[in-house]
Amino acid sequence: MPAKTSPEGERLEEADARRQAWRKWGPYVSERQWGTVREDYSADGDAWNYLPHEHARSRAYRWGEDGIGGFCDAKQNLCVAVALWNGKDPILKERMFGLSNREGNHGEDVKELYYYLDAVPTYSYARMLYKYPQAEFPYDLLVQENARRDRKQPEFEIIDTGIFDADRYFDVDIEYAKAGADDILLQLTINNRGPDEAVIHVLPQVWFRNSWSWVADGPKPSLERAGDDVVVKHEKLGAYAIHFDRPDEIKFCENETNVTKLYGSEETGHFYKDGFHDYLVGGHKHAVGSHKGTKAAGIYRRTVAAGDSTTIRVRLSLGPPKPAPFADFEQIFGLRKSEADAFYAELQAKVLDEDLRRIQRQAFAGVLWSKQYFYYDVTEWLDGDPAEPKPPKSRRKGRNSEWVHATMEDIVSMPDKWEFPWFAGWDWAFHLTTLAYLDLEDAKHQLILLGQSWYMHPNGQLPAYEWNFSDVNPPVQAWAALRLYDAERRRNGKGDRKFLERVFTKLLLNFTWWVNRKDPRGLNVFEGGFLGMDNIGVFDRSAPLPVDGMQVQSDGTSWMAIFSLNMLRIAIELAQEDDAYQDIATKFFEHFLMIGGAMTNLGGEGLSLWDDTDNFFYDWLVMSDGEATPLRVRSLVGLIPMFAVEIADMASLKNLPSFARQRDWFLRYRPKLAALVSRWNTPGADDRRLIAIMRAFRATKLLERILDKNEFLSDYGIRSLSRYHLEHPYVFETGDFRAEVKYVPAESDSDLFGGNSNWRGPIWMPINYLIIESLNKFHEFYGDDFRVECPVGSAQMLSLKEIADELRSRLINIFRRDEKGRRPVFGTYEKMQTDPHFRDHILFHEYFDGDNGRGLGASHQTGWSALVANMIAELHE
Repeated sequence: MPAKTSPEGERLEEADARRQAWRKWGPYVSERQWGTVREDYSADGDAWNYLPHEHARSRAYRWGEDGIGGFCDAKQNLCVAVALWNGKDPILKERMFGLSNREGNHGEDVKELYYYLDAVPTYSYARMLYKYPQAEFPYDLLVQENARRDRKQPEFEIIDTGIFDADRYFDVDIEYAKAGADDILLQLTINNRGPDEAVIHVLPQVWFRNSWSWVADGPKPSLERAGDDVVVKHEKLGAYAIHFDRPDEIKFCENETNVTKLYGSEETGHFYKDGFHDYLVGGHKHAVGSHKGTKAAGIYRRTVAAGDSTTIRVRLSLGPPKPAPFADFEQIFGLRKSEADAFYAELQAKVLDEDLRRIQRQAFAGVLWSKQYFYYDVTEWLDGDPAEPKPPKSRRKGRNSEWVHATMEDIVSMPDKWEFPWFAGWDWAFHLTTLAYLDLEDAKHQLILLGQSWYMHPNGQLPAYEWNFSDVNPPVQAWAALRLYDAERRRNGKGDRKFLERVFTKLLLNFTWWVNRKDPRGLNVFEGGFLGMDNIGVFDRSAPLPVDGMQVQSDGTSWMAIFSLNMLRIAIELAQEDDAYQDIATKFFEHFLMIGGAMTNLGGEGLSLWDDTDNFFYDWLVMSDGEATPLRVRSLVGLIPMFAVEIADMASLKNLPSFARQRDWFLRYRPKLAALVSRWNTPGADDRRLIAIMRAFRATKLLERILDKNEFLSDYGIRSLSRYHLEHPYVFETGDFRAEVKYVPAESDSDLFGGNSNWRGPIWMPINYLIIESLNKFHEFYGDDFRVECPVGSAQMLSLKEIADELRSRLINIFRRDEKGRRPVFGTYEKMQTDPHFRDHILFHEYFDGDNGRGLGASHQTGWSALVANMIAELHE
């Protein structure tokens, strides 16, 4: 966290105290609103086809906006973003292009090159880079080639088209600086990287989110020209002025649907959302106006010499137009850049390696750029808007129809701004642990937000993600709350008890929902269903089983053990000041023991999720006739039990006599149960006590799998599936049903979940992060004398802490230059590896190749892959 005496620290303190709204304006505009659930009013829930990319430029959005390098206020009343045209493209470049789920050979995928390079928490300085080809953008080639490829072939990316090979492209550097909380400066620097001069049209755009077309007589804001300025009039936002620095033209249109073009309507209105596209690309001079509208652009036509650049400046400020808006422009940008450097110099003081600082700073920037405006009123979405046609009745029984209470309108952290421009419940928890390094108060605010009544279902369920709120993700919110609480305690000497208590009371409801809904037989074994890990198992866990039985999930049950332990720790912390929490602590201690016992003796039938022959945890398939079969897939499902570990400092329990009595009762009268998971009577290092699903023997055996290069251990972290299954696929057959699980280190070769992600071999950052944390906890108890061979067969014995640090280093090495100057994340892309305009711009992918570390899946999923920033910090603390 920045020191309060630093300029950024002072701004955050002012924002927290509500003296200045420094967080009011930020890069909260998505890169894709088309194809999202919110904009889908189809009868069958086919969001991708209801509002495709081809319609996006002409149809007004209902719930949010998108753009390139967009900035907006916290309610997204007014947006600023960049549009570009190279004189050759068939489309004005106003938003990021990508393939829908059905178009991509591995699901949806953005097909652009851009990078988040810098940001501070108040967005007083923020920078991103967009690479715009000078040749016609290869829309058709990207669609056609990906359609031609099957799932066994890699995705065809824009860099594969060769369009950047001769350096005939523009680097569009998009920078924002704030002179004040309501005074936003935008600077665009366009560099011609090619060998010849090239023409570019640059349109900094300003527009209102359409809030007037959906209700009768809704107040309509306006943008009106005043010289080279545009005056903003908005009922809620107030009066602002937009200053364009010497534009060639200023033009206006309306942020409204072009009903004539899309639907052949006879309506007479002639200024529509696609006005600037029609004006520049289509040459339709009457598609725009010169004086007034709800969307405006300064139009700059520039011819840029080879290797040269041009700069365009815009200012948005509260109140009437400024007399000399650009007089202090350079000074403000210089000051804010230096303050951003000072902010990170303090934050990274112990990180001496320049490349590591670069990686960490860009990871942090991605987390800050990926906070977005999210607006979704489910009841209104289902009912339809008063001024619009009623949605089809079939929607009443479709997606999210059980979430009529949900009315969400907030700035929240999201996985990314294109593939997943919506929050996802368990991703969110990981995002906030990284955001906490930068803006702890906002991280706490967002975690509290998820449990509020307009998010959490009245029955206690937390929403999973927009595509299906009713799906189930791992319950990691209590874990995240403890991370934030401990982070503040380390920095300030005292954690925020009020925050912890607020989160805890909501999670009590969520825990009860899990117990009532996901343990159908009351046996303390849980059927979590999907649980976020897409295609990891034999069956599609979001669908009914293809056989007459139930799947007892090692990971579903383990996540509940982890949830119990986290709630136990929170209750013990709260009980230090309030005795009432001692009884609640006992409840979660009991839950943990019962779950641990159930994992060893399923339903009292003597079945165990731990296999003594293979020394691994497996799922079981229990048929309706009682026949039980272990599903012998060595995957992360069998590693998750190791996350169920907590260390108790006996000093913290001295003030909890009631809890101690009830705990001792269990230890005395349920000794076999307690012995399975607890070492309360055995002091470890520094008189600590261990409570965990795994004890030393099982931990050692599991680590023999984890640290074996022929199984889970990669040069770049822990794989999601053992490499053993490359030569030994797991096959399950019954009747006409057959399924196979094989080690696939890169993109998925199956169509489960659209083939969009793969948990059958690649490396996933959040699970690796939890493995590292668990190793450190076990080390707290066992100390340095407990040593394990790492890697297996090396004869090198390491402590658990040393192994944790080794795994951190391997994960960091995905992004770090190796001894040959190459970054594994870039794979075989030579231009990314060696070109000075590419090689230091990092992409934080959704997951990574289990053999070579190449980035896979969503290319800008800085949300949870930004955990590498945490790892860099932890290695240097």
